Amino acid sequence: MTEISTAQLMDRLGAAADALTGKLALLSDADVRAATELPGWTRGHVLAHVANVAGAVARQAEYTVRGESIEFYDGGQGGRTQAIEMAAGHGAQEHRAAVDAALARALTVLGGLSQEQWRLPINYRNGVVYDGALALWRELVIHLSDLDLGRGPETWSQEFCLYLVDFLAARVPADTRLKLLPLALAPMTVGDGDHAVSISGMLTDIAAWLAGRTPTMGSLRAEAAADSVDLPALLPWPSALAK
Repeated sequence: MTEISTAQLMDRLGAAADALTGKLALLSDADVRAATELPGWTRGHVLAHVANVAGAVARQAEYTVRGESIEFYDGGQGGRTQAIEMAAGHGAQEHRAAVDAALARALTVLGGLSQEQWRLPINYRNGVVYDGALALWRELVIHLSDLDLGRGPETWSQEFCLYLVDFLAARVPADTRLKLLPLALAPMTVGDGDHAVSISGMLTDIAAWLAGRTPTMGSLRAEAAADSVDLPALLPWPSALAK
């Protein structure tokens, strides 16, 4: 996928933030307590995580422009887990306030960066601020789908799906090569192993499967040596710090 500009990325972040907060505005306390497909997580866990990620991306940018370095999450992975568990049980209004504040902070900080500052290093996958902003975009779009509020993977844009295919190529096992055959689009190959498997279906379903989510537009079909096979098992999510 061709790298999108920082201005385009800010547009995508703004749209994703608006979509999430628009849905969040409709939730009751009971809605927030409802379970999601993520094991052990309610909507409250998802919302606490989103606020945590947005705050983490913001503080990475804030610190690096001052020439300082700090952990992605306050307290590391243990701090991340603790913060989510402590906030998950909050009511809808508390979640709205936390998510709104974290997103406003992140968008304000990122929107004020110079082009040079977008390339400053941060403590996220040995990357730079741009990578942190991409991660926030990814988190907002995917976790809005996890909330099951009518914005599932079938609503993901072609641009976002192609970005996910590129990012999630790291989930393909070393011995496997996937030939992705999205309907009405050019084939793509991810992985370079000897075991070749073809996956056909809607691009949104392919991206959802690679992201560990349930495809929503139809059945994906997998073939190896002209025979139908099960979808291959994938490696863990390719991130040291964030889902």
